Amino acid sequence: MVTPDDKDWTWVLERACPECGFDTSTVDVARIGAMVREYACHVRDVLRIYLERLDLMLTEDGPHYPNWDQDTTAVDDRYDIADPAIVAAELTRSAADLAARFDAVRPGQYGRTGFRSDGASFTIDTFARYFIHDPVHHLWDVRQR
Repeated sequence: MVTPDDKDWTWVLERACPECGFDTSTVDVARIGAMVREYACHVRDVLRIYLERLDLMLTEDGPHYPNWDQDTTAVDDRYDIADPAIVAAELTRSAADLAARFDAVRPGQYGRTGFRSDGASFTIDTFARYFIHDPVHHLWDVRQR
């Protein structure tokens, strides 16, 4: 059972968040829609990037992943004007595709390797664990509130 959150979160209207530093008084309210779209686009693209990298690890020996600059992608792909309905469908599809690809990995493939542009190395096993930490951590953050 989840304990209901009874904290008054309206304090964020009075001061910056001590954890993340976000100050709501600096937000241009007219940009809220764009900010929401940008976040959904980012999640969609993270799923796509992981699928591409997993495919590389499964089809090539020791691939080096191309660098992904998420900030450049947000600007170049105009996250701020994306259609929410299209992004929602793409995000759902990307999640389903990545989940299916992880499901199809055979135990004998867990040791296959891949390398990020910064030199970090992964096996499919560590890549999967690294990936899944992100959504699990976000859920933990929400539950801590």
